[in-house]
Amino acid sequence: MGQAEENPLRGVRVLDGGLATELEFLGADLSGPLWSAHVLEQQPRLVAAVHEAYLAAGAECIATASYQVSRRGFAELGLPPERADAALLRAVELAVGARDAHLRSAAASLTASSQSGASLRPLVAASLGPFGAALHNGAEYHGNYDCSWDELVEFHRERIAVLATSSGADRADLIAFETVPSLAEAEAIVAALSDWPEVRAWISFTTSLTANSARCVAHGEPLGDCAEVLAAHPQVVGIGLNCLAPRLVLPLIGELRAACELPIVVYPNSGENWDASARCWTGASDPQAFHTLALEWFEAGAQMVGGCCRTRPEHIRQIAAAARGQRA
Repeated sequence: MGQAEENPLRGVRVLDGGLATELEFLGADLSGPLWSAHVLEQQPRLVAAVHEAYLAAGAECIATASYQVSRRGFAELGLPPERADAALLRAVELAVGARDAHLRSAAASLTASSQSGASLRPLVAASLGPFGAALHNGAEYHGNYDCSWDELVEFHRERIAVLATSSGADRADLIAFETVPSLAEAEAIVAALSDWPEVRAWISFTTSLTANSARCVAHGEPLGDCAEVLAAHPQVVGIGLNCLAPRLVLPLIGELRAACELPIVVYPNSGENWDASARCWTGASDPQAFHTLALEWFEAGAQMVGGCCRTRPEHIRQIAAAARGQRA
């Protein structure tokens, strides 16, 4: 990872889409407590195939299959911490390998008559979920944790340490802290990051339907206040929103834009709804609608747009088309 003062998000417009749900579409079993981390260990080629599909669709940043990887989560299954650390590094290795293969393929296809110049090197963001994701009880959607501040900081520090001290070519460009429900957890993250000042990260919040009416994150803090606090930390190179309904995104971009000058990253769900009692998705998704939505979000001030749960390569293809229109 490079120096903290260099913002790796400059020029990047298109994030990838849902990883775990795309693995499900391809037949993977995510019923276990580690979700996509199970697939990471048992079917790594399938994880690489999802990365490749998003890159082919136009993604300029891909997130690793490590959202659910943590020592705490692995320990609940009787697995040693070294197993979790290895899974985290394997997730990065797979994403970097897919990115590099994509670049080689793109370079091989270039001809003087059809295209010239270097293409943007896609970023690899190491995806890290919030503390609540390791609890397996939906706590990431409200942030009411039964833990101490020190425990919260250590939860994040353990994973940052693995990523920050890894060596060789298989390193992530930055870390994506995703589905963060509260300002307190965001502050715990930046406290954990401070031990490695060269590491850069974006922090993406989630909201609830109830909290959103007050422009708040899921735990209840005003989104603008969260943005103002994070903007003071040089290691935070972006602030975002993920795992929320597309219709909620536009006004929240305005809240972020008014509060800070950080690059804004938005990646909502497909528009379908999760039925927790029936444990299934309901409703429909229209990938083509994401072209119009992405144009609106870019115009409102979003720097990078992608998708979260149930979005697929076609959603990203539509976002990439919108991004090309913005650049024209």
